[in-house]
Amino acid sequence: MIPKNGLTEQKIDKEKIRLNTDFFRDVLAPNCSESSLVFVLQNLGRLPSGFNGDVLLPLLSHPSADVRIDTVKNIGKLKDIKYLTALTKFANSETNSLVKREAVSALGRLKSPKAIKTLIHFLDDRDAKIVLQAIRALLYLKKYPEVIDALTPLAQHSNELIGAVLTKELNHKTAARSKDKTHAQSPDVLKNVLVQGDVREIIKCIPDDSVHLTFTSPPYYNARDYTIYHSYEDYLDFLSQIFTEVHRITKEGRFFILNTSPVIIPRMSRKHSSNRYLIPFDIHPRLTEMGWEFIEDIVWKKPDPSARNRNGGFFQHRKPLAYKANSVVEYVLVYRKKTDKLIDWNLDQYPSEIVNKSKVAGDYEKTNVWKIAPANDKVHPAIFPRELANRVIQLYSLQGDLIFDPFAGSATVGYAAVALQRYFLLAENEPTYIKRAESLLRDQNLFCDRPVSLYSVEQFREVMRHKESVK
Repeated sequence: MIPKNGLTEQKIDKEKIRLNTDFFRDVLAPNCSESSLVFVLQNLGRLPSGFNGDVLLPLLSHPSADVRIDTVKNIGKLKDIKYLTALTKFANSETNSLVKREAVSALGRLKSPKAIKTLIHFLDDRDAKIVLQAIRALLYLKKYPEVIDALTPLAQHSNELIGAVLTKELNHKTAARSKDKTHAQSPDVLKNVLVQGDVREIIKCIPDDSVHLTFTSPPYYNARDYTIYHSYEDYLDFLSQIFTEVHRITKEGRFFILNTSPVIIPRMSRKHSSNRYLIPFDIHPRLTEMGWEFIEDIVWKKPDPSARNRNGGFFQHRKPLAYKANSVVEYVLVYRKKTDKLIDWNLDQYPSEIVNKSKVAGDYEKTNVWKIAPANDKVHPAIFPRELANRVIQLYSLQGDLIFDPFAGSATVGYAAVALQRYFLLAENEPTYIKRAESLLRDQNLFCDRPVSLYSVEQFREVMRHKESVK
């Protein structure tokens, strides 16, 4: 498209026109077409030192929001305090949130104490993104007492992102690149350990910050004979108790991954209806209250024939209201122990050779739908497939890490951990599953540097007590 004023992309040569104010006054005249103005404003690039930004000021009143936002962006590039008054007036009068946000950004680019009063004013804006933009600008000026006084109350802001940003910044947690010599390590006494007993007792013996990754599939609420709870609330309380302890034993910024799905409790008779419980969504708010940060919702998709048929009746009569879908998915919910440190910090705690060896090779699933066939086991009625465990362990841990499963079943997680050069820590209460798990793990561990240790709760407690006494 050739703009109304005849300007083409080829004619914009910033090296030649440089400070030619007359040229810019012509191509940026408010009576130029909107498309021409947007084209010029978006192609100005880095403005040269000494550029006369006054030619931009008339466009702050342009009826087009696209023109106004590109105009204020270019004024912001100048970082010139002489435009403080114009930017303040513009920001206060602008009604478009996107444009207003850019105006606050331009004020922040001035990095001048003279802009503090205006920026503080925008901390009360209804748009959380505008508030965050003002916070970002004010943090450059936090050496001034009035800035800290204005920002401190926002640590309790109703918007969780604003509260998190201010909590981090005002607590001066600046050691984002610091080293934690113990982060990549875990206690030797916990490596390749299988403990039989009540997980609530077992997990109490595990020290704080010991585990790199927890991956588990807890027993479903009363869906099978081996899981009977007094009530659904009792079931959720049980899981909450375990996952609170998992949070305690997990290292900073590391992951907890939960495989679960809605369950159907069969009806008592044809006179009654069955009940369906949405476990993933009911446990989620409890997890975030514990301090887990939600990261991903991965859907495990099974082949259609693997699903229990729930719509046989509907298939026959096709009557509305009676449709029931065959369930072919489960959720793999990914959480991270909340921290102000980025993922890079976690990786920086490892030697580069470990990070390189732990890289995920070959093809990988790029979406959050994982198509994996279910697994069968002659002993355990509800194991998850080894492929699922392999993916999770590869994607969310490094070689040498300690992987925990509080509901180990027949030890699929442990088996996968060893195969991927990690260590396992497993808890399981059912003797039949323990026997099966021990057999599988001992076969797998023939060439491992640390053999399997099987303990009762009492033995495990004593081992951990001895470890503490010899420190």
